[in-house]
Amino acid sequence: MVEIKQKPQLHASWIDRNAKEIVQVLQKDGFKTFLVGGCVRDLLVGHHPKDYDIATDAEPNQVKRKVWGSYVIGKRFRLVLVKRGTTQYEVATFRRAATADDFENSEIPATTAEHEPPTPRMTDNFFGTPEQDALRRDFTINALFYDPINDELIDYADGLRDIESRTMRMIGDPIERIIEDPIRSLRAIRLSHKLKFSMDESLRKAIQTTAPELSKSVLPRRREEYLKFLRLPDAIPAWTELYDLGIIDNILPTLKPVFEDPEKRDIFLSYLQQMDLWCLDDTQAAELFLPLIIGFIRAMRDEPDFEEQLSRLMKDELMMFKTENAAVLGALDFIQNLDEIEYYKRKGFRRQEAFLRSEFFPIALRIAERDFLLPQSQIQFWKEQIQKHFSNPREKNQSAPA
Repeated sequence: MVEIKQKPQLHASWIDRNAKEIVQVLQKDGFKTFLVGGCVRDLLVGHHPKDYDIATDAEPNQVKRKVWGSYVIGKRFRLVLVKRGTTQYEVATFRRAATADDFENSEIPATTAEHEPPTPRMTDNFFGTPEQDALRRDFTINALFYDPINDELIDYADGLRDIESRTMRMIGDPIERIIEDPIRSLRAIRLSHKLKFSMDESLRKAIQTTAPELSKSVLPRRREEYLKFLRLPDAIPAWTELYDLGIIDNILPTLKPVFEDPEKRDIFLSYLQQMDLWCLDDTQAAELFLPLIIGFIRAMRDEPDFEEQLSRLMKDELMMFKTENAAVLGALDFIQNLDEIEYYKRKGFRRQEAFLRSEFFPIALRIAERDFLLPQSQIQFWKEQIQKHFSNPREKNQSAPA
């Protein structure tokens, strides 16, 4: 039974005005339209949302006609993106889980070429009611709708109860829902640490039981989750839980010996603990991966097959791109050049400047400083060189090392 409640903690000043305007436009044309998912959850726990997603019973082409600055994307899973300046808002039509009958009249096969069942992304591409849309979502705390025009919170899955008790709970049977989409295990762990929620015991057991299923998930989606784990304010408990629940064994096996050895584990986690010192721009994947890779190197460099393990971790498990690999490994190789100050001094001004402009210089200097690989006097020398070469007003529009 649907339950409509007044907001307990939503703050009107936190509601993005563009998101509210999109909801208002569609409601004026008679469409049921709400804010949904993570933005509602974050508002209720006192976090400022990064994104505002919108759900409606208007179909994609109807949204496009009614809301300016919108365009339809996707072929099978069609939704609308609305642009307001540099910000985009996702507007999705209410969907429901597919039934066996749907496949008889659908282009979606009952099984794929590999005889695997269709993915959740394929099977929820059928328009439905708000309740159906809520109950097909993963966690109860992500199934809340908020109407910012009428100031109503709509709760089909007891999500508000779980927010008030600070509990992560799956909608439906946790094992079945994780098998449908194993990435939900990573999302559950990450969100519980992001929000500081305790995990429902049945969900925790399901994650542990179904850990091998994660190896069947596609690597690009796992990569995106790893980056989100690295953006957590305190990444260490989350990464430790990945090991405790058997996740590391199945999708990041190269890290398993790191966690099994207390000394190696302490070295590795100490780098993640100092993420804010190592990573200067968390929108860049190479910056986020940097402390993880340096930590792994420092923990495992004495192992006989270390280079092979490092390559496997970066390429096959984390799915670091070639440019990201080059940025990290190139910077590590570049560090030895920072020890050759006398050779640098003999260069002409332009050659010195070219050296300082190397793409590897900023990260190499950061590694050398953070890891105490050079005397402080040498670190200071290079900082003075940056100031000397790039403090001239003519250089303002040119890139200088960070």
